[in-house]
Order: sequence, then C-alpha cells, then structure tokens
Amino acid sequence: MAVNDILLDTNAYTAFKQGHPDAVEIVQRATRLALCSIVLGELLAGFAIGSREAKNQAELRQFLRSERVHILTVDEGTAAFYAAVYRGLRVKGHPIPTNDMWIAAAALQHGWPLYSYDGDFQYVDGLTVGAKPSELLLS
Repeated sequence: MAVNDILLDTNAYTAFKQGHPDAVEIVQRATRLALCSIVLGELLAGFAIGSREAKNQAELRQFLRSERVHILTVDEGTAAFYAAVYRGLRVKGHPIPTNDMWIAAAALQHGWPLYSYDGDFQYVDGLTVGAKPSELLLS
C-alpha cells in the first residue's frame, strides 16, 4: 500500500468542510494528514470573525482527534527552511505572503506534499503542491 501523507493548506481544509469532491477524496484516501500550526492559526482566526465560531471550532476539534491527523509545529528546523524559502523567492522576485512561506517551510521540513489551491506555492523550489487527487495521491 502506498503512503499518502498530505499537509493541508487553509483553503484545502475549507474545501473539505464544504464537501468539494476532490477535497473529500484526498482527505479520505490519504494515509496521514497534517495541519501546520500556521494553518491552525489561520483557521481559528477565520472562525473568530465568522458567525459560526463555536460550530467551526467543534468540527475542527473532531477532525484533529483522528489518529490520521497530525499538527506540525514550528521549530528551529522550520525556521531554517523558512529562511531558505524566503531567500529563494527573493532571488526570483516572487514574494508570497509570510504565512505561506511558513506553510511551505513546514511541508519541506517534513517532506510532505501540500494540498492547496493557492498558486503562490508554485514559486517555492522543491515543494510538491497540488489541488487534485491525481497531483497528490499515489496509487
């Protein structure tokens, strides 16, 4: 059986919660899923300004209780990957939002492909990123 580890970007988690067919397939077929602490912060911030904060938080807590779901935290290693991502994007002249650089750094540090609908990640060297099952899942 192939191992399918997938790091979810904020928009990927949202697509899953909204029942987007590709998102549901990726989440169901992945061996392990992860959110990095940056994505977790973005989700909680979005919930805090929305009208369904308690419901969204409860659904997220339920999602995080799965044995297949992990939180990738930022540490010294992540910071080193962040610096490399920042340098690479600066050299290319393609800056991306700071949070996205941290998310990319976490994916690179742990060697997990990133599931995202955000085109900015295409500029990050060495990052595997996709938005469709065929781009992320092994057979």
